[in-house]
Amino acid sequence: METTPQFFRHSPGPFARFLVFALLSCLLIAEDTRFKYFPNLRQAIGVMIFPLQQIAYFPADIYDRIEEFIASFYWMEENEKLRQLYLENKAQLLTLHALEAENRHLRNLLGAVEKNQLQTGANVILAEILYTPRDPFNRKITLNKGSYHDIQLGQAVIDDKGIVGQVTQLYPWWSEVTLLTDKDHSVPVQVLRNNIRSIVTGTGKNDELALRFLSMNTDIQRDDLLVTSGIGGVYPSGIPVAVVQRIEQDSGGDFALIISTPVAGVDRNKQVLVLPLVPAALNELGEPAQGRR
Repeated sequence: METTPQFFRHSPGPFARFLVFALLSCLLIAEDTRFKYFPNLRQAIGVMIFPLQQIAYFPADIYDRIEEFIASFYWMEENEKLRQLYLENKAQLLTLHALEAENRHLRNLLGAVEKNQLQTGANVILAEILYTPRDPFNRKITLNKGSYHDIQLGQAVIDDKGIVGQVTQLYPWWSEVTLLTDKDHSVPVQVLRNNIRSIVTGTGKNDELALRFLSMNTDIQRDDLLVTSGIGGVYPSGIPVAVVQRIEQDSGGDFALIISTPVAGVDRNKQVLVLPLVPAALNELGEPAQGRR
């Protein structure tokens, strides 16, 4: 009887192999669901092949690290460029805000110029504050306009809000202005609400003026606006000077001490207006009268 040599024997067919593997899969599924022996086996196998996995991942990990290292230089350079751009834009933005504020102030001054020119018929001079003294007790500022620019002693100085002070020292190309808050400076004023007249004087303190020697029953209230009365011929009438803040009793107890705050502020602006002298401020020789100091 002839038999097929071992070398030429055929293996099981595809269908037979499919049935075997399907049956084996079902058995493994049932065992994993019922008895749960294989999870421990999988963990043991995973522990054994972990070093092999790390060795297999090592080239890719090295490649990623090199790529990140190279990219970090690019991001550092990009970050430095963005930071420089941010600082430049920030500086430009701050400059823009300052220019906008100055522009608003100049527009307000322009309105004040037109208003005063209509009232007086004379030219108003725009001046810039060169510097303010560092001495807290010296209430004077220096302007960049002097006698060469037709500035005269005694002229009133205002901003877009109200009275700033008065020209008290004159030089060819600059002038000195005594502020309202100087303790030796006084301005005739009246209460806008009821036209009560008085004199407001500086106290030597920043943003503080005083009305003295008024009786306690004087009709002056908090937030009353004080304007120039025009008496004395130094300041034109009707220009805001200060706002009443509080009413106290003086140390003697006979009169009221009324503290007010100037409406103008040289610490907030850089430009001011120099008003022309009112006709009453000129003496018979045609020279400007000295301001109250």
